[in-house]
Amino acid sequence: MSFKKLHPLLKASLENAGFETSNPFQKKVLPIIKGGSDAYVIAPKGKGKTTALIIATIHKLKAAAFEDSPRAIIVAKDKAEVLALKDEFERFTKNTDLRVYALYDEYDIEKQKTEVYYGQDIVIATPARLSKLYFLNGIHLGEVQLFAIEDADYLGRNNAYNLILRLSESVSKCQFVIIADEMYSKIKNYQNNFMSNAQVITQK
Repeated sequence: MSFKKLHPLLKASLENAGFETSNPFQKKVLPIIKGGSDAYVIAPKGKGKTTALIIATIHKLKAAAFEDSPRAIIVAKDKAEVLALKDEFERFTKNTDLRVYALYDEYDIEKQKTEVYYGQDIVIATPARLSKLYFLNGIHLGEVQLFAIEDADYLGRNNAYNLILRLSESVSKCQFVIIADEMYSKIKNYQNNFMSNAQVITQK
């Protein structure tokens, strides 16, 4: 997929960040995510998985803010990963009005409810805090178009797997993307629960 086919504001952000074209793995990933398919993106670190997710998310949201409810949810392991991913998103949203919000456990939940209420487009969250805020009616998931799990390898080691399973039941029909270094049984089981004919894109 050529960057020429992306939204002009996103294309400009990529050029400003020094990205001239997608790498070979991203050329496989981007058309599938852009096309709206559920997907597993499985490859070792350094293959550009996260950048592909960021590009596809911004393009899907037309590089523009819209109303108040989040349209993209990205789940990450912990506060450090949430904040790092927010920084990465903001590299490519600087010349747009997209609102990117970090939702993590070590922060006042009442403040989070207020900050989310006033409008966010992309929410990057830990599973526990996203789940807690949702069940406190602090975040509306009815407009979510893309639900992604970043670096999903951690899901086998704690309760996050079940939290995401419950959240998926609360999300209207949307696109699900799971990014991981390798495929394993737990995340593969999501295919039977809430993903629809997910494509598996791999590279060793």
